[in-house]
Amino acid sequence: MSDKTKSGISRRTLLKGSAITAGFLGTTAVTGFPAVHADEPITLRYLSTATNQSPAIAAKAKEITGINIEYVTVTTDDVTKRIITQPDSFDLVDTEYFSLRNLIPSGNFQAIDAKKVKLVDKLATAITKGEIDGKKIGDQGTAPHKVMYLEKQRGKEFAKEQTEWITLIPTTYNADTLGIRPDLIKRPIESWAELLNPEFKGKTSILNIPSIGIMDAAMVNEALGTVKYGDKGNMTKEEIDKTIATLIEAKKAGQFRAFWSDFNESVNLMASGETVIQSMWSPAVTAVRLKGIPCTFQPLKEGYRAWASGFGLPKTLKGKKLDAAYEFINWFLDGWAGAYLNRQGYYAAVLDTAQKSMEPYEWAFWMEGKPAEKDILGPDGGLLEKAGSIRDGGSYNTRMGAVACWNSIMDENAYMIQKWNEFIAA
Repeated sequence: MSDKTKSGISRRTLLKGSAITAGFLGTTAVTGFPAVHADEPITLRYLSTATNQSPAIAAKAKEITGINIEYVTVTTDDVTKRIITQPDSFDLVDTEYFSLRNLIPSGNFQAIDAKKVKLVDKLATAITKGEIDGKKIGDQGTAPHKVMYLEKQRGKEFAKEQTEWITLIPTTYNADTLGIRPDLIKRPIESWAELLNPEFKGKTSILNIPSIGIMDAAMVNEALGTVKYGDKGNMTKEEIDKTIATLIEAKKAGQFRAFWSDFNESVNLMASGETVIQSMWSPAVTAVRLKGIPCTFQPLKEGYRAWASGFGLPKTLKGKKLDAAYEFINWFLDGWAGAYLNRQGYYAAVLDTAQKSMEPYEWAFWMEGKPAEKDILGPDGGLLEKAGSIRDGGSYNTRMGAVACWNSIMDENAYMIQKWNEFIAA
């Protein structure tokens, strides 16, 4: 999950866009949401990392619904802390599904009433069922469908089947992989194992956020055949030990150039050529490309590590603010915001409405894996992909269909962090 960096740029900074972006994205009107709060404005305090915290989205929401969005931007860890210790300090939270294992037992969430979510039946099955076109996808780690439903509204236990009580309504999700510099590597890269290939000694980097970095390492180890995991998202102590041992050995051999936890750092490492292959996030790859430097979010034969975030409601929310939160969520799912997110390379919760808010050539490029009929512009209005380009990893079904595991918090989380810190300090 992303954190806001020193300069205010996050892993998903490109969501923020610019005035150019707002103009580019404002061509499709969203209807059906009268500005009912124009005379009596309501402000929703929106807690999260910088995910989806776009001035363009907030401005469009205000225009259509009359609701003011006040962003409260904190780190991933602080999102969890706020929910547990200060549930009255926000009105709406956008957080990753894997955090729910820590959050739901606190009793500080009220489940979302499915009957009040107009498009609940249209939510992506990758999230609600762990399926793409009726076929199961990778389930290791905290797959969203495992933690998406509660037995009752104020419940503290996850339901095994779909119920009317939803923990989080999805906002964004994606399938993560390694970023590479194809111009410097100059050969095909097909496996996670390449991260520890001595050929790239001193030119690789791994993400220094333990819960995510160790899963990238697990993908590498499994590809190398050095460790066989029962569940990469919930390792045993023995599996953790073996994973860390491999990383320490590689570090002492000089394999890694850096261990990054900052969006800007990951961009600079790749743009400068200091690294040629590393853990990376989609918008960081985009940021490198917008500098005119080749960078690929590389599909790998072992599959992707996925993540998903969603809207949740604090137990303290009631009255007009609660009504406004549902109105905002319904607007968010109605298409404009989904299209905005899809244009960043993420995936919207409701694909049908997002498609209606995108130009056919945009949808074909981002979602169908087809060559771009026209130039694809980045969030700042700059050229992102030239006509004829094909999205890394291809179509939505191809990418999400190749998910191997999901971001997670392990049962042995404390032990894992201890061992990870030993690796960083080695």
